Amino acid sequence: MRAFRATAILTSVLGDEELNAIDARCAAASPGPWKSFVEGRDHWSGDDFIRVSGADDAPDMYVSRAGAGAIRPASVSDLDFIAAARQDIPALVAEIRRLRADND
Repeated sequence: MRAFRATAILTSVLGDEELNAIDARCAAASPGPWKSFVEGRDHWSGDDFIRVSGADDAPDMYVSRAGAGAIRPASVSDLDFIAAARQDIPALVAEIRRLRADND
């Protein structure tokens, strides 16, 4: 089932305009690296959060989800994904551009 979904997504060609828009969103975001900090895994007291700067005095990112009349923290998997995306997406954009240049 997972392979089918990946195949369905890959049937759409990512044009230069979309790739440039992805790259622009990355450039506009807080600089990386981002790292998720999860209570009990990465620290022992306080909320789960994403550190978007290496500086301790810089504001962190707190992610929550609203549903059924309550707001709850985002899952550990979601925090890890969001934090990793800051590093992963620029790397993927660079790899796509490298592969395209190799094919030209």
